[in-house]
Amino acid sequence: MLQFDDRGLIPAVIQDARNGEMLMLGYMNQEALNLTISSGDVWFYSRSRQVLWHKGETSGNFLRLRSIIKDCDSDTLLVQAEPTGPVCHTGHRTCFFQQLTKEDYS
Repeated sequence: MLQFDDRGLIPAVIQDARNGEMLMLGYMNQEALNLTISSGDVWFYSRSRQVLWHKGETSGNFLRLRSIIKDCDSDTLLVQAEPTGPVCHTGHRTCFFQQLTKEDYS
């Protein structure tokens, strides 16, 4: 059984199914997970806007589902998908492109 947090969310790490690159981190509720499985496209729940969102709906850069793997505690998902374009809202291929600097944590 999946372990959703007290807000009904589970983190979903998105990985490029073709090359293993980490693309982004999002959160899913049960409805987003169900939509992802049934549609074949990745859906998330926006914690800031508190709404479901279909990745690529506005940008055209969708994530096509290939597999979902749960971790050993069943509290995090690894979603393997094929992106149809840049994943980050900044236009970068992945959301992980900024090196951590001392200014970030001091």
